[in-house]
Amino acid sequence: MVRIKRGNTAVKQRKKFLKLAKGYLGSNSKLSTLAMEQVIQSLQYAYIGRKLKKRNFRRIWIYRINIASRARKNTYSRLIGALHTLSILLNRKLLAYLTCNDLEVFNLIERKSTNFFVNDTIKATTKV
Repeated sequence: MVRIKRGNTAVKQRKKFLKLAKGYLGSNSKLSTLAMEQVIQSLQYAYIGRKLKKRNFRRIWIYRINIASRARKNTYSRLIGALHTLSILLNRKLLAYLTCNDLEVFNLIERKSTNFFVNDTIKATTKV
């Protein structure tokens, strides 16, 4: 049976982790075992960070829409509810963009939603 030496493979593996750990402080970029642990931890943080980024952007969009709708005597939840019932399919990203860059269009959408609520409350009061 031929003897197989794993020297090349092990060195390649260590080099790979040391290359990824470039720029880390102290031993984390010099020693292979510490570098490997730190790289694995960093990759986990990066994965979590990608999920948090989406969550934070959605939160920012909701803040912007809420501020713009409150300036027009409405609230975020009423605006979104009216848009859903009117079947106006605009996502929060686009609505937030409109609040910052195209106020005329946002005002038009806002008027449609407020008209819906005014008509809806009139219908509700006349039924009773």
